[in-house]
Amino acid sequence: MSIDFELTTRQKQLKGRVREFAREVVRPAAEYADSLPDPQQAFLAMRPAFRQAYSMGLATDFLPKRYGGAGATSVDMMIITEELAAVDAGFPTILLVNGLALMPLTWFGTEEQCEKWIGRATRLDNPDFLAGWVVSERGGTANFDHPDPTAGIQLYADHDRRNDEYVLNGEKHWPCNSGGWDLQGADLNVCIVRTDRTKGGTAGLSAIVIERGTPGIDYQVIDKIGHRTCQNVTMTFHNVRVPAANLFADGDGDLVINRNFTWSGPIAAIAAVGTARGAYDFALKWAKTYTGGGSTPIINHQAVGNLLAEVAAKIEAARYLSWKTAHYMDLHASEGHAFGGMNKVFSTELMQSVVDDCMRIVGVNAIDKRFGIEKYYRESVVYPLYDSGNLGMQRRKTWGVMADDAFSVDTFADCEPFAFKKSMEGYGLQPKH
Repeated sequence: MSIDFELTTRQKQLKGRVREFAREVVRPAAEYADSLPDPQQAFLAMRPAFRQAYSMGLATDFLPKRYGGAGATSVDMMIITEELAAVDAGFPTILLVNGLALMPLTWFGTEEQCEKWIGRATRLDNPDFLAGWVVSERGGTANFDHPDPTAGIQLYADHDRRNDEYVLNGEKHWPCNSGGWDLQGADLNVCIVRTDRTKGGTAGLSAIVIERGTPGIDYQVIDKIGHRTCQNVTMTFHNVRVPAANLFADGDGDLVINRNFTWSGPIAAIAAVGTARGAYDFALKWAKTYTGGGSTPIINHQAVGNLLAEVAAKIEAARYLSWKTAHYMDLHASEGHAFGGMNKVFSTELMQSVVDDCMRIVGVNAIDKRFGIEKYYRESVVYPLYDSGNLGMQRRKTWGVMADDAFSVDTFADCEPFAFKKSMEGYGLQPKH
């Protein structure tokens, strides 16, 4: 059969290895970290687990073999991410953002840039290596492709031709990993900047690499209700000077944003599946033992049994959509912009409803922190909002692809390639002519 949902022997071994690591190492670290009031201390509490994940290759496996990675497939990433997210949602986000920062170099960077920075990430002598993906601003990211240069991305990078440097001024809000373990900066941050103040979002944006130790950047940690084990910060840039050689995707920063969030779409979707699976596992065990003051466990009541059946079916549906999307991304080098968007939106919002149903099965005890299921609820509300928000970005990206005359309802069913173009951007920002 050409269609096969069975994991290979290698993938089953990968699943077992990561599940053991998640349960034995990540879970206890995350439970402790989540209880800490200081968000930076919560992040730091995950450092030993991150080092172990790094030694296992989980922080770099997705990178190409020619730069020291393992060339893991997107489907492999589905397996890894679900197992980690089933015990904690924030920890796999740290790993995901390493990819969000480094993968654009493989698509848009020069060979020299890839060898320099990706090679640094894959060296086994630095198990603390962090990379940050720096795109969102206080005004949001959704309007990054707006034709008005005063809208969208407003972190300016002005070219100082005399010194062949870019001078950055402005602010970024929500970048993950970017402050580093000591709030002195990640090993490298990949920033989307406005390099042309006169052009709109489809021509005036670029990407630039900022290395750790670059002066002029302030980091302020953001306190969140969920995903507390990963770090998000506000970055303020004061005349930050970066060598011109660090620039890439000149004038194509919009394509970097779209392709990057396409690559991460199924990963975010399967992370939501993992979180929902964790809540489902809790609710199922609860239903089999808890009587609610009655004479029999509540799973024997029709209302609970029916709801659990729906929960199980929704998780399976979201998982297989994520696997199919990942398979498509592997076939077409992450050029599945509408598919990635649909997957991220459908799965994260469906899984949020699944966790809510699990809370209802457990009842009022679900909001008691001693039982632990409330953490899944806090994590679930994050998914539709982060990693390219569903309402402002992912749906709009899908819309732009589907509006193209060449798009067919069979495109994804048949796994046909469909390249993303700049003409697909800008939908919903102003009337199309």
